[in-house]
Amino acid sequence: MLARLPLNREDEAMSSVLFVVHPDRAAAKSLASEARLMCEAHGYEVAESDALDLAEVGRTGASSPAQDGHDLAVSFGGDGTMLRTLQLALPHRTPVLGINLGRMGYLTEVEPAGMAAAFERLFSGDFLVEERLAIDVAVTRADGRGTTLCSPAINEAIVERHAAGHTIRVAVDISGVRFLTYVADGLLVCTPTGSTAYNLSARGPVVSPTMRAVVLTPVAPHLVFDRSLVLAPEEPITLTLLEGRTATLVIDGSRSLTLSEGDAVVCRAGEVDARFITFGGRDFHAVLRSRFSLSDR
Repeated sequence: MLARLPLNREDEAMSSVLFVVHPDRAAAKSLASEARLMCEAHGYEVAESDALDLAEVGRTGASSPAQDGHDLAVSFGGDGTMLRTLQLALPHRTPVLGINLGRMGYLTEVEPAGMAAAFERLFSGDFLVEERLAIDVAVTRADGRGTTLCSPAINEAIVERHAAGHTIRVAVDISGVRFLTYVADGLLVCTPTGSTAYNLSARGPVVSPTMRAVVLTPVAPHLVFDRSLVLAPEEPITLTLLEGRTATLVIDGSRSLTLSEGDAVVCRAGEVDARFITFGGRDFHAVLRSRFSLSDR
């Protein structure tokens, strides 16, 4: 169920803001400098990191300014930077505002020209928090090394072939019951938010981002049944790697683990939702039409 909550109550007043800035885009750094002056003029403390730092945190478990807990995080970059920001904001339930400096802009709320007005609305409490489903991911090793809890997926978790030119065999269980064994380049489990990412390239369905659902999509399957499944969030999905080939688990395009025969990846609806700052005027379907240059005939 979608929660759209005003964040202007006294017990949730903003005092600390994290900026996450794409390190290779001069425009991102310039906008972040402007935004810092606006925030500090209104009495807010600003911490800053960059997207590459956050990707390294995800791989190594090192500490980061983003892990200290902030009242708001702001992403200056494209959808990739937004994903890095959401990953580390999620455990603290920190809402994230995206300033779009990328090509697609599915996840970001504000274009650069509208940044000053957006911050004025933030300062006055004139905004909403949109909560979207994330996916908790865990890997249980076949060799008895135990279970590894991975970073939650905002977009998707993918089990994909490790070596070019080879398929992998993956058994899929839904709610603990065997569904099918796939021979494919990979299988992905995505959120509605992530349905416009890799899932879309694999011909999976576009799902409204505020729905509560999980999508299972095979990538280049060698099966007559090659359709996606849209499942209820209460239905956990287990992907077990079969036979001798290794595979790779990739979460949101940046975090990965090598999987061996018998390793199982369990994906279930997350206990904590990702939180997006919104001003209520952005139409997902209009964004979709714009990004794909769609028009009526």
